[in-house]
Amino acid sequence: MERSFLTIAAGENHEAVRALSAPARVEMLKLLCAKGPLNINDIAQALSLPQSTVATGIQILEDAGLVDSRLAKARKGNQKICSAIYSEILISFEESAAQRANNVIEVEMPVGLYTSCDVHAPCGLCSTESVIGPLDVPDYFLDPQRMQAGLVWFGRGYVEYKFPNNAKVLNKDIRAIEFSLELSSEVPGTNPDWPSDITLWVNGMAIGTWTSPGDYGDKRGAFTPAWWKLEGSQYGAMKTWRISTRGTFIDGIAASNVTLTDLALAQHSSIRLRVGIAENAGHTGGVNIFGRGFGNHGRDIIMRLHV
Repeated sequence: MERSFLTIAAGENHEAVRALSAPARVEMLKLLCAKGPLNINDIAQALSLPQSTVATGIQILEDAGLVDSRLAKARKGNQKICSAIYSEILISFEESAAQRANNVIEVEMPVGLYTSCDVHAPCGLCSTESVIGPLDVPDYFLDPQRMQAGLVWFGRGYVEYKFPNNAKVLNKDIRAIEFSLELSSEVPGTNPDWPSDITLWVNGMAIGTWTSPGDYGDKRGAFTPAWWKLEGSQYGAMKTWRISTRGTFIDGIAASNVTLTDLALAQHSSIRLRVGIAENAGHTGGVNIFGRGFGNHGRDIIMRLHV
């Protein structure tokens, strides 16, 4: 697998630390890192463990954000294919959470609070209470009710958000900038095998593309309202784009050579983030953006300025 890293600060991410506390679960991660994606039966056979033990262990690792699972067709029904998200996990004791908080400026942007858009059907908006306006009508995307949205989806195009550059207000230099959001592909109904090249742009510059494997409806999202039909998009993957002086990384994996210098953030009082499908994308499979009240994470779009 490609090298990707997770750093856990001491005293934080207790769920991941607990997931790593069992030797059997550590062996599962080691196997997935060495062999790549495997189904539950393959893992059980390789480690000489009961399938029930493996299934429970994988679920714990998945809930902790250490394993990614998807459904794939098997001879009889579907099978769960599991992949390790990180090749290296480090627990850091270097600084306290309070010290680190002083060096990070975080802004959470509601997924419906975009300032411009150009979207194409299938498309729609949804709050935790109901669908907002008519479906598959791009012109409705600028209706003021969009501010209540917890789920935004479209087949092609983009939505663009304007974040405040609070580092400039505080007269602080930016060492790195991160954007975290929960994403999936978009297809009428759902389809776990529906790849989509989802790109982020910052201040008009494409910083990196992640290929979403599919649009998931195999189980209800942890925060998705009960009234939202199971045949609708339920959850995605939480992805983080990080831009520093070394380039741009998606979940720790190099994505492009775009650096902070290229973005010239100090020259702007706002930071524009565009999420969408590039016109020359190889996989034009749409995008779902999950915010508060939807998906597996229940958070809107997070921007972190490391100063």
